[in-house]
Amino acid sequence: MAGPDGGQRKTGSLVRHTGGCHCGAVRFEVWTVPDLHIFNCNCSICTKKQNRHFIVPKSHFTLLQGSENITTYTFNTHTAKHTFCKTCGVQSFYTPRSNPDGFGVAPHCLDPGTIKSSRVEDFCGESWEESMQNHLTIRSMSMPIPETHQ
Repeated sequence: MAGPDGGQRKTGSLVRHTGGCHCGAVRFEVWTVPDLHIFNCNCSICTKKQNRHFIVPKSHFTLLQGSENITTYTFNTHTAKHTFCKTCGVQSFYTPRSNPDGFGVAPHCLDPGTIKSSRVEDFCGESWEESMQNHLTIRSMSMPIPETHQ
Protein backbone atom coordinates (compact mmCIF):
# COMPACT_ATOMS: atom_id res chain seq x y z
CA MET A 1 0.00 0.00 0.00
CA ALA A 2 2.83 2.40 -0.64
CA GLY A 3 1.79 5.84 -1.73
CA PRO A 4 3.27 7.69 -4.69
CA ASP A 5 6.25 8.71 -2.55
CA GLY A 6 7.01 5.03 -1.91
CA GLY A 7 6.10 4.87 1.73
CA GLN A 8 4.21 7.58 3.57
CA ARG A 9 0.65 7.28 2.29
CA LYS A 10 -1.75 8.34 4.99
CA THR A 11 -4.93 6.42 5.76
CA GLY A 12 -6.94 8.84 7.84
CA SER A 13 -4.59 9.79 10.66
CA LEU A 14 -2.44 6.67 10.25
CA VAL A 15 0.94 6.57 8.55
CA ARG A 16 2.67 3.56 7.02
CA HIS A 17 6.00 2.99 8.78
CA THR A 18 8.40 0.31 7.55
CA GLY A 19 11.32 -1.23 9.37
CA GLY A 20 13.30 -4.31 10.19
CA CYS A 21 16.30 -5.88 11.82
CA HIS A 22 19.96 -4.94 11.33
CA CYS A 23 20.84 -7.50 8.64
CA GLY A 24 17.63 -6.90 6.65
CA ALA A 25 16.36 -10.48 6.82
CA VAL A 26 13.26 -9.40 8.81
CA ARG A 27 11.12 -6.60 7.36
CA PHE A 28 7.70 -5.32 8.44
CA GLU A 29 5.21 -2.52 7.99
CA VAL A 30 3.07 -0.96 10.66
CA TRP A 31 0.22 1.53 10.35
CA THR A 32 0.03 3.94 13.27
CA VAL A 33 0.08 7.64 14.06
CA PRO A 34 3.24 9.65 13.26
CA ASP A 35 3.44 10.81 16.92
CA LEU A 36 4.68 7.77 18.85
CA HIS A 37 3.97 6.93 22.50
CA ILE A 38 6.99 4.86 23.51
CA PHE A 39 7.25 2.75 26.64
CA ASN A 40 10.51 2.40 28.53
CA CYS A 41 9.99 -0.67 30.73
CA ASN A 42 12.28 -1.70 33.58
CA CYS A 43 11.25 -5.36 33.87
CA SER A 44 14.10 -7.88 33.86
CA ILE A 45 14.15 -8.59 30.11
CA CYS A 46 13.43 -5.04 28.93
CA THR A 47 16.29 -3.78 31.12
CA LYS A 48 18.72 -6.33 29.68
CA LYS A 49 17.65 -5.58 26.09
CA GLN A 50 17.04 -1.84 26.58
CA ASN A 51 13.63 -2.55 25.05
CA ARG A 52 11.74 0.63 24.21
CA HIS A 53 8.59 0.07 22.18
CA PHE A 54 5.24 1.42 21.05
CA ILE A 55 2.12 -0.75 20.91
CA VAL A 56 -0.06 -1.37 17.86
CA PRO A 57 -3.01 -3.67 17.14
CA LYS A 58 -2.17 -6.92 15.32
CA SER A 59 -4.35 -5.77 12.42
CA HIS A 60 -2.03 -2.78 11.88
CA PHE A 61 1.14 -4.89 11.60
CA THR A 62 2.33 -6.95 8.63
CA LEU A 63 5.47 -9.05 8.48
CA LEU A 64 6.76 -8.47 4.94
CA GLN A 65 9.64 -10.97 4.96
CA GLY A 66 11.72 -13.14 7.23
CA SER A 67 9.25 -15.37 9.08
CA GLU A 68 11.67 -18.26 8.63
CA ASN A 69 14.44 -16.13 10.17
CA ILE A 70 12.58 -15.32 13.40
CA THR A 71 13.03 -17.20 16.66
CA THR A 72 11.12 -16.70 19.89
CA TYR A 73 12.07 -16.57 23.56
CA THR A 74 9.51 -16.81 26.39
CA PHE A 75 9.76 -17.07 30.17
CA ASN A 76 7.66 -16.73 33.34
CA THR A 77 4.00 -16.58 32.16
CA HIS A 78 5.00 -17.25 28.50
CA THR A 79 2.45 -14.63 27.41
CA ALA A 80 5.06 -12.31 25.96
CA LYS A 81 6.71 -13.62 22.79
CA HIS A 82 10.17 -12.07 22.44
CA THR A 83 10.88 -12.52 18.73
CA PHE A 84 14.23 -11.73 17.19
CA CYS A 85 16.26 -12.31 14.03
CA LYS A 86 18.26 -15.56 14.04
CA THR A 87 21.04 -13.90 12.03
CA CYS A 88 21.70 -10.54 13.68
CA GLY A 89 19.84 -10.98 16.99
CA VAL A 90 17.82 -7.76 16.72
CA GLN A 91 14.33 -7.66 18.20
CA SER A 92 12.45 -5.21 16.00
CA PHE A 93 9.01 -6.23 17.32
CA TYR A 94 7.47 -8.66 19.80
CA THR A 95 4.19 -9.66 21.44
CA PRO A 96 4.05 -7.88 24.81
CA ARG A 97 2.55 -9.41 27.94
CA SER A 98 0.53 -6.23 28.43
CA ASN A 99 -1.06 -6.51 24.99
CA PRO A 100 -0.97 -10.09 23.66
CA ASP A 101 -3.49 -9.00 21.02
CA GLY A 102 -0.97 -6.56 19.55
CA PHE A 103 2.69 -5.93 18.89
CA GLY A 104 5.36 -3.91 20.61
CA VAL A 105 7.47 -2.27 17.91
CA ALA A 106 10.97 -0.87 18.45
CA PRO A 107 10.96 2.71 17.12
CA HIS A 108 14.71 2.55 16.51
CA CYS A 109 14.07 -0.24 13.97
CA LEU A 110 11.83 1.94 11.79
CA ASP A 111 13.12 3.35 8.54
CA PRO A 112 13.69 7.12 8.69
CA GLY A 113 11.18 9.70 7.53
CA THR A 114 7.78 8.82 8.98
CA ILE A 115 8.03 9.73 12.67
CA LYS A 116 6.82 13.24 13.44
CA SER A 117 7.44 13.15 17.19
CA SER A 118 7.79 10.77 20.10
CA ARG A 119 7.32 10.84 23.81
CA VAL A 120 8.67 8.27 26.23
CA GLU A 121 6.75 7.00 29.24
CA ASP A 122 8.54 5.04 31.93
CA PHE A 123 6.68 1.86 32.86
CA CYS A 124 7.51 0.04 36.10
CA GLY A 125 7.81 -3.54 34.91
CA GLU A 126 9.46 -4.49 38.21
CA SER A 127 5.94 -4.17 39.68
CA TRP A 128 4.17 -5.32 36.51
CA GLU A 129 0.80 -6.38 37.96
CA GLU A 130 0.42 -3.17 39.97
CA SER A 131 1.55 -1.00 37.06
CA MET A 132 -0.95 -2.67 34.71
CA GLN A 133 -3.76 -2.18 37.22
CA ASN A 134 -2.94 1.52 37.61
CA HIS A 135 -2.28 2.36 33.95
CA LEU A 136 -5.34 3.93 32.35
CA THR A 137 -4.68 3.35 28.64
CA ILE A 138 -2.10 0.63 27.94
CA ARG A 139 -4.65 -2.18 27.38
CA SER A 140 -6.52 -0.10 24.80
CA MET A 141 -3.39 0.53 22.73
CA SER A 142 -3.74 -2.78 20.92
CA MET A 143 -7.31 -1.97 19.86
CA PRO A 144 -7.73 -0.82 16.25
CA ILE A 145 -7.21 2.92 15.89
CA PRO A 146 -10.26 4.70 14.44
CA GLU A 147 -9.40 6.53 11.26
CA THR A 148 -10.14 10.24 10.98
CA HIS A 149 -10.99 11.90 7.73
CA GLN A 150 -9.22 15.17 7.10
